[in-house]
Amino acid sequence: MRAGFVLAGGRSSRMGRDKALLPLGDSTLVEQVAARIRAATGNVTLIGPPERYGGLGHPVAGDLVEGCGPLGGVYTALSITSADWNLVVACDMPGLTVEFLERLLAAGEAAGLDCLVPQTSSGLEPLCAVYHRRCLAAAKAAILHKAFKMHDFVSGLRCKTWPLSDPSPLENINTPEEWSAR
Repeated sequence: MRAGFVLAGGRSSRMGRDKALLPLGDSTLVEQVAARIRAATGNVTLIGPPERYGGLGHPVAGDLVEGCGPLGGVYTALSITSADWNLVVACDMPGLTVEFLERLLAAGEAAGLDCLVPQTSSGLEPLCAVYHRRCLAAAKAAILHKAFKMHDFVSGLRCKTWPLSDPSPLENINTPEEWSAR
């Protein structure tokens, strides 16, 4: 069984406004990413403030532990999932495709470890990765120790990297300049 989650609870401080709600096509950035995840997994849940995203037509779960950054979102996703394999993706990756996400999930399941994280020449991308639900205990421990960096979190897991020669699906949008250059 698979589940899909979109992390949308960030402050968007570099963007200056909620980047999840930026217009993209006939909807928003978060809705486009959520649609692709739903197509790849069969379901999607947004992790972020329900008062902000509750009207988008997707299930929304607020962070169970506030102030932990993306790790708090991963922890929330792993706390509420009933699926073994969980695709967790940040809301700011407009280049993702259903095919890319399906290949990522299949590779994660085939690896049979705790997680599968894409790797490009720029490094690891733990905010578009596949996590087994058994990572919940490690996420909880990291939060209790205030070790919020995602790279540190995945380095403590039985993790496999997924090398990519083309990083374009993982390019994220953080600033108005990046958004307008798109």
